[in-house]
This record gives sequence, structure tokens and C-alpha cells, in this order.
Amino acid sequence: MMPIPPDPFPEALERRKARWEAYGDRRYLRLTDDFRGYPKGTLAWRGHIIPGYPRIGRIFRLEQGLAQQFAGPFWMEEKIDGFNVRIFCADGEMLALSRGGYVCPFATDRLPDFLPLALFEAHPDLVLCAELAGPDNPYTQGGPSFITQDVRLFVFDMMRLGQPGFLPQAERQELCAAFDLPTARAFGRFTAADWRTVLGLVEQLDAQGREGAVFKEEGPGGHRTKFVTAWSGIYDIAVRAEDTVELPGDFFTGRILRLALYLDEAGRVPDDPLLRDLGRAFLEGLGRSVERFKRDGRVFHDFRCRFRHRENAIAFMAHLSAILGHTHLTQRRLEQEGDYWVLEFEKEVPKLTGLLHQLFRGASLLD
Repeated sequence: MMPIPPDPFPEALERRKARWEAYGDRRYLRLTDDFRGYPKGTLAWRGHIIPGYPRIGRIFRLEQGLAQQFAGPFWMEEKIDGFNVRIFCADGEMLALSRGGYVCPFATDRLPDFLPLALFEAHPDLVLCAELAGPDNPYTQGGPSFITQDVRLFVFDMMRLGQPGFLPQAERQELCAAFDLPTARAFGRFTAADWRTVLGLVEQLDAQGREGAVFKEEGPGGHRTKFVTAWSGIYDIAVRAEDTVELPGDFFTGRILRLALYLDEAGRVPDDPLLRDLGRAFLEGLGRSVERFKRDGRVFHDFRCRFRHRENAIAFMAHLSAILGHTHLTQRRLEQEGDYWVLEFEKEVPKLTGLLHQLFRGASLLD
């Protein structure tokens, strides 16, 4: 077992690296930055520490990257395009934490749709690490092509309360099988010498319109790294082109570099269809922004999500307004459809809206 770092919160509060948050009438502490061996997003909840999920590095070439990252065997699993949550149980209620360490009213509301409470009754110190993905994701646009409605949950790691590191692969697989948990697709155990086999699997993921893969070291250290497909890079650009002014420039240049290196290692030539897809990814997104601005006088994204309970939808809008700050949110609809409450809202893209206001008035810019 890895050594347990000391409780970071007393010192973190003094150094303003932690702050108090609230979920309903319950208060908890959240690390706002990495501190004393604990990642950003770590929580202190009623005497228990829920470790944050560590950031995972990305490799750009499989042959050299796998050899550099792994001296021994590793496991390969599919990387799902969604948003990261950690799930634990407190006072008989399953709670979902965002990557930043907030209790998420949306994810928490939907957990009974995906997970049995019996799991935590049998293992009360368990923390699940999972991805929520699908078109009805209220945080990001787009999602996996194989999910056509709502959202689905995929468990990909497990931890224990107050303990750093992840459960061994075999133990996690046993728990997932015993409680029939939804999981990300696993491809097996490899070494760096198997990079050509791994590349072939990544090529299959690319052809299927999937995001990529995560590689996980065996042993207590649990080192992870990730690799994404050519399809994923182009899809990211297409989905986020409307946010060009909002995002740092390396969001786009990094994805183009990843695409070039991936094609080179795979022995693929950037053919006309791929080049058209890349150009279309940029121009169609920006074109939608221009058309929306001409029609509505602003640029915004549409979101739709489902809740089991109406009060959680209201709490989610308040939560989103608090964490996004200046970003303008507009609730369009909250109505019951069958067993769910459907929330529809708009999230304005403020910088691009302001820039288009200037350009449509004839302003000149220095570039």
C-alpha cells in the first residue's frame, strides 16, 4: 500500500489552497490546487478524505511513448469522451464529485439510474472513478457517437477513502463483475514491445469514431497515460470551433500536431477527405457562430439534460452559475417528460459575441 500523506487541509486553508463549499445544508472542504501530495479537487467530507483524480499525461507517438512511460506491463482501456466524476456514499446517499471537487447536482441526481446502492453498503469506503458521457451532457458539447440519447456512465477506476492510488486491476474487475457495473471497454494487458498491436487497436477505434485509449500501469503506483485517435482531434475542433476566441490557441494547434504525428506513425497520408474534414471542422463551427449572431445578436451553445427530481435541476442551474461566473446562462425550459424533468438552457460565448459585435459594426483590428 502506498504511504498516506498527512491531512492537507489545515495548512491548505491557511495558504488559501482550499475553500469551504456547500451542498444543500452540508459543508465540505475542497482543494483548489495540488497540495502536499493530494491533487486539486480532493475533498474533506465529514472526516473522510476523497482524493482528487490526478491529471493524466498524453503521449503523441505510441512506439516511443509507451517505452518511455512503462517499464513493465500495462492495461489498455478505451477512453470515453465525457466528463470525469468520483462517486462515494455518505449517509446512505451516493454523491458525485466533478473533477474540480464540487458535488455535482446533475451527476448525483442520475446515479441511481446507473449504480446499485448495494455496492456501497458492502464496500462503504469505496470511491468510483467514472465518466458520464452522451449528448445530454450539461457541461460540454458533443459526445461519443455510439450514445445517441441521454447519458451513460462508465466506471474506469476505483479508490478507497483517504488512500492515494488506485485499486489493482484484478480487484476492480472483480467488483465490477460482482455488482454488474457499467465499464469502459478493456483490450487486455500489453508491454511497450507490443506497440504495433496497440496501434492496430487504436486504428480500429479511429475507424469507429471513438476517442482513444488509456494505458494503466500494473502495481501500486498506478501510472496512467493516454493516446487519442485522428477522428477525436478533428471532432474536438469541430465541436469547439465556436469557442475559438474563448480557448487558448494551443487547444487547436496541439490537436493538429497530434493528428500529424499520429498519421505519420500509422503510415497514413493526409488524403483529400481528411484534409476536407479538418477544414470543415473549423469553418462549419465558425459559420454556425456567424449565422447565430446574425439571427440572435449573440453566440451561445444549447444544452439539454434530464433529471429525476425537479429540485436537482434548479440546484444544478445555481451551481453552474456559481462556477462559471461571468458566463451568461439562460434557462429556456424545465418540464416533466415521462419519468424525468427535462432542463434546456443556453450558455453564451461572451468573447466571440463581443468580437462579432465589433466586426459587424466595421471595427478594424490589429493582428
